[in-house]
Amino acid sequence: MRRRESLKPNPELNLINLIDVLFAILIVFMITAPLMSQGVKVELPKAQAASLEEKKAIQVTVTKEREILINETPSDPASFEKDFRTVWTGDDETAIIINSDQTVPYGFVMELVASVQRQGGKRLGFLTDPGAPQGRAASKPKRH
Repeated sequence: MRRRESLKPNPELNLINLIDVLFAILIVFMITAPLMSQGVKVELPKAQAASLEEKKAIQVTVTKEREILINETPSDPASFEKDFRTVWTGDDETAIIINSDQTVPYGFVMELVASVQRQGGKRLGFLTDPGAPQGRAASKPKRH
């Protein structure tokens, strides 16, 4: 008779194996989740930011046609670094505000930024359009 009692099914559920599998799946998701966020597309240069008031600033503007203006003085890509050097005083407190049309390629703007940094410019900012709220006209662009 004892033999039949030993063949009875055990009504208890073994959760240890289930917990091990759940932890393994959790670890896989924790590792792969940050890797999946690299493909996020962004639309530049619109941004919401607090206004920045600068007393000493040099404004570099790039138009749709890739014309460069340094404080409203025309320049071109070949002579930009020389023209910027004449305006730049070397003061670390002077801010350089980059104002570029959104259709200008990112690489073109980054070449200008690299030129500014080679001259010693450290306080760089980008002028952006905060975008118009629905039903209202566009506001004045903010510096940040």
